[in-house]
Amino acid sequence: MSADHDKDEEGKSGLAVANKPKVERPKPWKVLLHNDDYTTMEFVVHILQKYFSKSRHEAQAIMLEVHTRGYGVCGVFTHEVAESKKEKVMKYARENGHPLKCSIEPSDDD
Repeated sequence: MSADHDKDEEGKSGLAVANKPKVERPKPWKVLLHNDDYTTMEFVVHILQKYFSKSRHEAQAIMLEVHTRGYGVCGVFTHEVAESKKEKVMKYARENGHPLKCSIEPSDDD
């Protein structure tokens, strides 16, 4: 018996190959914190450490961006994760008496 016993007369293998559909990566979403006149800088740093796992140094840099630019990017996530983080931040801020605004927007980064 020859080694080519599994091939048909055209030399093709008799194995069926399933074509997998190409799976697209989820689009990235940015989570933003917005400046206001009431939320303390320390609370913003706390939020960044608690919900976005930022070091104190990273959190302070983002907080300064929020303060000077009017907003700052906390992180980039899938839509579901970004939406969840936004809701948690807003709820926690309200529970602590802060009007901190958090939003999400599509990221240009792929």
